[in-house]
Amino acid sequence: MFKTIRNAWSIPDLRKKILFTLLIVIIFRIGSVIPVPFLNMDALAHVMGNAQGVDDTLVGYLNTLSGGAFSNATIFAMGITPYINSSIIMQLLCVAIPPLERLSKEGEEGRKKIAAITRYVTVALGLIQGTAYFFFLKNTYDSTAPSDGSWTPTNLPIAKYTEGFSMWFAAIVIILTFTAGTALIMWLGEQINKNGIGNGISILLFAGIIARLPYTVNLLSQYWNLGSQGSTQYYIFVPLWIILFLAVIWFITFMQDAERRIPIQYAKRVVGRKMYGGQSTHLPIKVALGGVMPIIFASSILSIPSTIQMFIGENNLSDFWKGFFNAFSTRGWLYAVLYFVLILAFAYFYTTIQYNPIEMANNLKQNNGTIPGIRPGRPTADFIAKILSRITLIGALFLAVIALLPILYSDFTQMYGLSMGGTSVIIIVGVALDTAKQLESQMMMRHYKGFLD
Repeated sequence: MFKTIRNAWSIPDLRKKILFTLLIVIIFRIGSVIPVPFLNMDALAHVMGNAQGVDDTLVGYLNTLSGGAFSNATIFAMGITPYINSSIIMQLLCVAIPPLERLSKEGEEGRKKIAAITRYVTVALGLIQGTAYFFFLKNTYDSTAPSDGSWTPTNLPIAKYTEGFSMWFAAIVIILTFTAGTALIMWLGEQINKNGIGNGISILLFAGIIARLPYTVNLLSQYWNLGSQGSTQYYIFVPLWIILFLAVIWFITFMQDAERRIPIQYAKRVVGRKMYGGQSTHLPIKVALGGVMPIIFASSILSIPSTIQMFIGENNLSDFWKGFFNAFSTRGWLYAVLYFVLILAFAYFYTTIQYNPIEMANNLKQNNGTIPGIRPGRPTADFIAKILSRITLIGALFLAVIALLPILYSDFTQMYGLSMGGTSVIIIVGVALDTAKQLESQMMMRHYKGFLD
């Protein structure tokens, strides 16, 4: 990867694209440290410090994806999560709604229209998520505010009190700022696609997760220091976490490139005076077909109860509903079971919408291609479907193990709050590999060599 970047840097136009991408990433990080108006940062720190399990709940998940911007209530606090959820919703709707399905098959114009709809849905989700976050700040403050009234009088406890501004005005400004930040992040990602090296949204997501690395290192050092205070088990747990982290990176890198190759034989055919076909090739099917998408799908579904709880506030819940929402905590067994099941389900769903065995079999038949030992037509489709089912199961189990390993390890060792979980590592490795391949392909178009020299 480093060799590819070095070779790309020597090409003037690719160097400009890399520098432009770095500029966008810097802007993204600057926006991730600028707080929204009307917020009292001391009160905010008090809220986040008293939010129970903040690093191991939906808040911690969003905070990791936003590079720490969420916990600081900055302009880019919503991160790219609304865009990811919007893309997921549009993929689901393109399968469920026939007009959208037809639109997705209309080529470039259809993709542009779907992209425009995705942007509107992103802004709407950013508005909903920003509103939920606002009420989370308010409700959490109400339940943890100091008894001496340090931050009163205020109409909005978490906001700075300004003469002449009402609670609702401050609320509207804060929520709209969150929403505008969401739209701006989406625009920055599109600029990387147009003028940078590509993978815009993925690179911003990568930058946000990497920005949390110093926090993780600091937390590991704190656990290590606990060993000198009598908790000697951390002298084993901390090095073991580092070893597992490196092993997971290797495993993910291996699985990202793993594929099942179905042999294909093309029959010879004569067109005019020339003979075509007759060669043997293969149909590659990636084991990790859906990448990190099934995990993101599952996380988005399981985040719904936490989002509802953010709106309502824990103090406004009865004992039954407190128990209900606590069951969906990342530290609960129900969350782990549902997480595992949903990852498997969405992995199969994602494979279904990406691959159509019948269409693949028909394409092979039209091009005089056959799978050795399998009859063309329906038998070929059934064979491909069988292979897809097996490969999907292996890939889904791989994703489930990677996603649940940090949760199980945290429960076993009591090392909570480590933001570099399985999802984060899959995203980091996947984006790094995809970006390297994209740079490699751009160099190949310019007749340069990267990994191939």
